Amino acid sequence: MSAPAAKTVLPAFAMTAVSMVLTLAVVVMWLGTAMPWPIALVVGLGIDGGWLATLAYERRLAAQGDHSTPVTAVGWFFGLVATGVLIAHAATVDTSAGAWLAVAWLPLAAKALWLVHGLWERTALTGSALEAIQGIQQEARDEAAVARARLRAEAGTEETRLTAVTQAGARVARVQAQTATTLSRAWSTLESTRSGKDTGRALTSVTSRVTPGVTPTWELPVWGPTNPVPALDAAPVLSDAELDRLVDGIRHSETPALSYREMSTRFRAAGHAASEVRLRGAWKRVAA
Repeated sequence: MSAPAAKTVLPAFAMTAVSMVLTLAVVVMWLGTAMPWPIALVVGLGIDGGWLATLAYERRLAAQGDHSTPVTAVGWFFGLVATGVLIAHAATVDTSAGAWLAVAWLPLAAKALWLVHGLWERTALTGSALEAIQGIQQEARDEAAVARARLRAEAGTEETRLTAVTQAGARVARVQAQTATTLSRAWSTLESTRSGKDTGRALTSVTSRVTPGVTPTWELPVWGPTNPVPALDAAPVLSDAELDRLVDGIRHSETPALSYREMSTRFRAAGHAASEVRLRGAWKRVAA
């Protein structure tokens, strides 16, 4: 008998023995006053014998992987008879009725323990099967942990890239704002200088000596729109097909094919834009 089986069968054996001894003693003490004690002993042995006979037959069927409902019903019947005898005895005694009533459940408890042992036998697994199940569960936990770590790493990389792009854009915007402020002040100074009376006469006197009879006008230079900064312009969103085509072209631009890191570096150096998740997904699709 294996150690796990002993954990369920030994309590069932002990409960059965206690229940049989208690039932036999109660029958002899209770019925011995109304009939000769040998007859009372036979009645007690009959109840215990029926209990043992049905239990032995149930265990034999269980060992063969079979089950009989009538035998099970007879076994529970003998258990109920034993319990009924104990309850009736507790109800008729004058002293210690509570104590006798408290042990009246032992026959049914013994039967329930044998039921639990039978369920354990039907669901017991070998050591190799348990090891295989533990290996499968551990493999699933490992894969889940690796997937969580990969997602956290990709999220951290994307967050770092977005932070860097945002900071660079903010610096460019601050420089443009400062440049615009400086130019605006310069244009304002030039405009006020040009519109001054003394400045206009001075300019006229100077230009009249160079070109007689002509009084040229002095206009401020036109400040046109600035060229857009590529780093701040929103790059067009590539579709999955376009992204796959670009990744595949960069990957096979050399022999042997480039690794993901080299492909990603050349992809961004070429001015293309795509998130790390989409770029890695395109790499997996074309490399599959």
